[in-house]
Amino acid sequence: MHERTSHRRPRKTGTGSIALSLGLCLCAGQLVATAPASAAPVPVTAAAAAVAAATVKPRITNSYNRKSIAAGKTVRVTTKLINPKTGKAVTGKVKLQIRGGKAWKTWVTKSTNSKGVASFLTKPGGSLYYRTIFAGTKGFASVRSSQTKITVKNNAAKILAEAAKHKGALYKFAASGPKRFDCSGYTMYVYKKAVGKKLPHKANSQQKYGKAVSKGNKKIGDLIVFRSGSYGTHAGIYAGNGYMWDSPHSGARVGKHKMYGSNYVVRRLV
Repeated sequence: MHERTSHRRPRKTGTGSIALSLGLCLCAGQLVATAPASAAPVPVTAAAAAVAAATVKPRITNSYNRKSIAAGKTVRVTTKLINPKTGKAVTGKVKLQIRGGKAWKTWVTKSTNSKGVASFLTKPGGSLYYRTIFAGTKGFASVRSSQTKITVKNNAAKILAEAAKHKGALYKFAASGPKRFDCSGYTMYVYKKAVGKKLPHKANSQQKYGKAVSKGNKKIGDLIVFRSGSYGTHAGIYAGNGYMWDSPHSGARVGKHKMYGSNYVVRRLV
């Protein structure tokens, strides 16, 4: 009986070692890829930390030429950006934003000059809150200013309210209130009380005050002076829709009356 000897060659481990080192396994004679191990988190480099630390938050300030205006007037907003660490100007784009309700809206965007200043000229249609926002730039973070309220005074409403207070007052020549009025005495009294505007006690003189406005552009609260030729003979306050508040003549009372004739001038006092 002969002993059988094995002629099998010894296995080589080199391929397996290489496969394992490449993240592969040998299955049924085939190399199969295995899932890679999770990558280790990349540490924050010293350079990245230095860049973050170098970002500066500028100091932003706003100034206003006025915070309370009459309707139709303008407001100038001046924004200045300064590097608080060096005291030098910061340049970049600045947004002027307004808010009448809950939401802020961008009115306009401007770039600062070399002194870090941007100037905005606005004409608000009503009372609004203002603020500015610096968008940020290389080395500087974005920043916004505090909000400021700009109040628009409704002078027309004040004038008409004062005019209506004296409804029914009896006309009296040369009287200027508060219980009796002639025509120019009435307009003189109302404008002074409502908006602090001083007028002379004479219709012909009153037509020279304020700004001349065309008849087609007259607005509520404007002074109306009727004329004979070029001489002012009667004064009233425009109430809209072809009516005016006035103290008409002897025996009549203060009220809102239909305008008459076409020979008149319009003066805007506020």
